[in-house]
Amino acid sequence: MDRPPSASPPADPLVRYPNPTPRMHDLPKEMMPREEFERTGAANVPNDTLLAIILRSGLPGQNVSALARAVLQHFGGLDALAHTDYDELRAAKIKGLGRVKCLELAAALELGRRASAPEKNKHAVIREPQAVYTVMSPLTHNLEQEKFWVILLDTKSRMIGRPIEIARGTLDASLVHPREVFKKAIRCNAAAVILAHNHPSGDPTPSKEDIAITQRLIEAAKIIGIAVFDHLILGHPSDLRHGYISLREKQMVAFTIS
Repeated sequence: MDRPPSASPPADPLVRYPNPTPRMHDLPKEMMPREEFERTGAANVPNDTLLAIILRSGLPGQNVSALARAVLQHFGGLDALAHTDYDELRAAKIKGLGRVKCLELAAALELGRRASAPEKNKHAVIREPQAVYTVMSPLTHNLEQEKFWVILLDTKSRMIGRPIEIARGTLDASLVHPREVFKKAIRCNAAAVILAHNHPSGDPTPSKEDIAITQRLIEAAKIIGIAVFDHLILGHPSDLRHGYISLREKQMVAFTIS
């Protein structure tokens, strides 16, 4: 008995690939990220298009626009992504976001952060709490994790470089170690430092641990001859409070200077 001819594979790609992503060259030209950018201008394209241009390429079965959307979705949008660093990008293990793409994206994000800090703050005299808050608030906007920074000052209370991130996570004495806090200060010959960290809850009220860590760092600083001017805790401003609390201003700790 003759066998019926074998059925040819279905022509519809949806049958072979349940959830295909159109290849970039199969998209209409006006939907390609670079072409859309050139056609409408940088200010008029969505975030995923800008991110797709930075990422440049996707994977087989996943075009770069789909990869860009996956990255934004994973981190919860552009605001959260803007505070992400290389280690966090690598830890995300997003398919298509390998080592090189993580490096390139982390570099682009760092450039954005540096550009968002006014150039006049680079060597600004910074001693009063409001001046510290002006420098730090762009770094803490929408952060969902506690981070601890140290600001280095020269003998005229001018900033040396940018605030240096020392630790992240729920802060305790094991994370905020004097060695890490003052290592860069010693290397840069800083005369003084200002400490700062954020409270993701938005309430800048200091905890007992915040005060204990501050006192410990002040004692360590005395040994190496570096002054600690203040410790600012940053939250969200409201009708009832500023967006920060200065431990020096509130006289909660005895700092090196009055």
